[in-house]
Amino acid sequence: MTTYTPPAAPAPSPGCSPWGGADAHPLSPRNSEVSALEQRGYIIGKKVGQGTYATVHVAEYVDAAANRKMRLACKIFDKDRAPFDFLDRFFPRELEILTKIENPHIIQVHSILQRGPRRGPRVFIFMSLAENGDLLDYVKSNGEVAESRAKVWFHQICRGTEYLHTKDIAHRDLKCENVLLSRNFNCKLTDFGFARYCSDLTPTGLCETFCGSAAYAAPEVVGGTPYNPKLADVWSLGVILYAMLNATMPFNDSNRRKLLSDQMAGNWQFSSRVEYSVSAIAKSLVARILEPSVANRISLKDILDHDWLRSCKEHHPPPNVAAAEGVDSKHRVASPKTLSEDKPSSSATGSMVTPTPTAQTGHLLQRTDGTSVSGAGMSTSKAFSTFGKPQQGTPGGIFSQPEALVPAPTPALVAKCQVRRVEDQ
Repeated sequence: MTTYTPPAAPAPSPGCSPWGGADAHPLSPRNSEVSALEQRGYIIGKKVGQGTYATVHVAEYVDAAANRKMRLACKIFDKDRAPFDFLDRFFPRELEILTKIENPHIIQVHSILQRGPRRGPRVFIFMSLAENGDLLDYVKSNGEVAESRAKVWFHQICRGTEYLHTKDIAHRDLKCENVLLSRNFNCKLTDFGFARYCSDLTPTGLCETFCGSAAYAAPEVVGGTPYNPKLADVWSLGVILYAMLNATMPFNDSNRRKLLSDQMAGNWQFSSRVEYSVSAIAKSLVARILEPSVANRISLKDILDHDWLRSCKEHHPPPNVAAAEGVDSKHRVASPKTLSEDKPSSSATGSMVTPTPTAQTGHLLQRTDGTSVSGAGMSTSKAFSTFGKPQQGTPGGIFSQPEALVPAPTPALVAKCQVRRVEDQ
């Protein structure tokens, strides 16, 4: 089995770090972890995100053999602070999924390292760094996305989702915050805290664990009924498309009961600012996606075959797009490696949950987790959605009483150089 985990490299001095000084060793006083990371070529830089159980840092990987460096984002998760149910169910699932997905439209994981259960509770997840932040920040800063650009971006987002679905994985928390923009302004899906395999669902093929962000959740999820997670993903895609074209949200989610009522009644419309500038065919696609009836909602396959996206076929990134943005498609993250001063060994996998939505003001486009964003384009703190099995037909379901579970601050960008393949030891 192969892994992204790079070969040991001489520990670079703090002066070699672009962050230098104290920022070069923000993990102190756990110098043994710092030393072990540096032996593998990693320097952890300043903290740019803070959550209940995780922090996000900028990082640097030094490939001494190739004499090159790579800027990354590192999410440091502390298992000692997480609830048992999360560690038992969600964290293992997320890490397992991260080791099995590889697509130009999904954020690249560089490596997953930990010291082992007896030597430290922290897990280091190194990911590519999204220089241009996330889609929400882009829309909030620039307003409505031009239809021509929205078409290309939506096509990329759908392709990433299609890839997950072909792997029998439902994302279950698709939203503007979880779409990152690479240095070339290509879309990358991130945050698989609520993702799950569909093959291990109930015999009906429906999910009974309700999770995600209410503003993007399908009516069947908001209503607390068992749901098809892939069709729920489709609804979320429709909200993302609407948000790009309008720079607002289609529904006000400050009241869950009214949210469900508006969803079921199709009580939404395009903003007056774009009513005449957005094409009728684009509007028709949004309407077919935001269809409250699961039986009548357009499928992801039909979205990709829709006339509005047909002209996007030629813009679909070729197979070498990953290499063009610094991602080596030949390499894949295997199971998390034990971080130690000597030879690494395999360790158990784990997973992360995504955030809990908070009430929005009107139809404003804003973060569903209500947090600020760092200059590195990462979500800093996320209060996670509650999850469970609400009584059928209860509006709001899990969204009624938000509980903090574990934040998954969104890391970012596509790496600028490739990582050598090494064999598991």
